[in-house]
Amino acid sequence: MTEQALLALAADAVLLIHLAVAIFIVFGLLLIYLGYFLQWLWVRNFWFRVAHLLCIGIVVVQSWLGEICPLTTWEMALRARAGEVAYSGTFIQHWMQYLLYYNAPEWVFTVSYTMFGCLVVASWFIVSPTRNSN
Repeated sequence: MTEQALLALAADAVLLIHLAVAIFIVFGLLLIYLGYFLQWLWVRNFWFRVAHLLCIGIVVVQSWLGEICPLTTWEMALRARAGEVAYSGTFIQHWMQYLLYYNAPEWVFTVSYTMFGCLVVASWFIVSPTRNSN
């Protein structure tokens, strides 16, 4: 395997991690509220909730500061080093890229992330985490 192929593979891995973080943030909140209604104790797990709050907190702070996510920067740097200009890879790679990166003004993302972050903070009061949950 060539160095460029390895770099492209590493970029794909970073994209997968980025997608996993985005899924964790979005579906984590959905599961917290669903778990409240279905009385799932695990959605009150303190460390799960701290990780979830930290993830969206980082996204909100970055958007307010106008910073690009380090995962995005890392992925794009790897793609550039691999000699990739645009996505010409697999179907899955194309759609993961499509799901993570949208074309909209920056303020739309800042407002969206902030509102979502507020819902996560609200979940701490509505579905309070406990250190003893399973």
